[in-house]
Amino acid sequence: MNNIETNPEFASEIVLSIPYCYYLHQRGELGQVVVCKGMKPFYYFADNVVEGFDYRSLDNEVALKDIPNKWLHNSEAGGRRAGVIDYSQWECPPYEEYYKNNLFDDLKPYVIVNNIYNIESTENNTEPQRYFDIKNLYDIFIYLTDSGYTVVYKRPENTEFTLDQNESYTTQTDIKLQADVDGIGLITDYELCDYFDGKVININDLTNGLDYSTLNLKLFAETEGFVSVNGGGYQLCACFDKPMVVYVTKGKETRPMYLEYEDSYIKMLSNAPIYPVYDFCYDWEENGGRNYDEIIKIVKEVF
Repeated sequence: MNNIETNPEFASEIVLSIPYCYYLHQRGELGQVVVCKGMKPFYYFADNVVEGFDYRSLDNEVALKDIPNKWLHNSEAGGRRAGVIDYSQWECPPYEEYYKNNLFDDLKPYVIVNNIYNIESTENNTEPQRYFDIKNLYDIFIYLTDSGYTVVYKRPENTEFTLDQNESYTTQTDIKLQADVDGIGLITDYELCDYFDGKVININDLTNGLDYSTLNLKLFAETEGFVSVNGGGYQLCACFDKPMVVYVTKGKETRPMYLEYEDSYIKMLSNAPIYPVYDFCYDWEENGGRNYDEIIKIVKEVF
């Protein structure tokens, strides 16, 4: 039996740790699994799960010491195509099938908008780089709600789960995702949700008596699809066989074909259709800001 200890950043756990553990489970070879606090629902298939870590590590050689794949972001220079990993000991659990439920039927049909607002301290940034801003969120909310969808808005406060270094660093600052809106004044993304008469709901207001991880898994299993930034758990969104529009602004996903290869890990997590929209951070100042037109165009095509 293989005993596993794993506490990498969340994305690496979804793509590297969990599929390896499920692969072992399918073969009757999985022993005890020691994971971060709050992660047990993701290992529903394992008989012996211990939530033994209260921190995540960005040092993959340590955090993924028991996992064959040590790195998400392969590149041509590393001998593999970008976003393609070794699948010889890898199988994603069928989360959608396992977590199907009727808890959120009163919200249907709904689309999950998945956002983040973190400072990536390991890249010496002083401000968040990858996120939907207030204007972008407003455009997305307006279109989806006018089209008959409820929106479930997810943007963690970094109090809901075990943190990595970037998330921990962000909690030590006073940054807020906010903007000055004509006729309203200064408003945060959470406050923006309240302007849609119950049609846009902050995920943190949907406890239903569930822990945060189980809430996410059950909500994701019943959604019509996702609109997400790259990073911040978009890999989990890709596990549910639902269409996902991915707004790519920064990171390894900007490499050519990273999200387009048919055997990229983002497509291997399920059969979900993936629709990337590229809007690079370093072009914003030169181009006068974010490219709202392209992201809303693709959202309209998909939903």
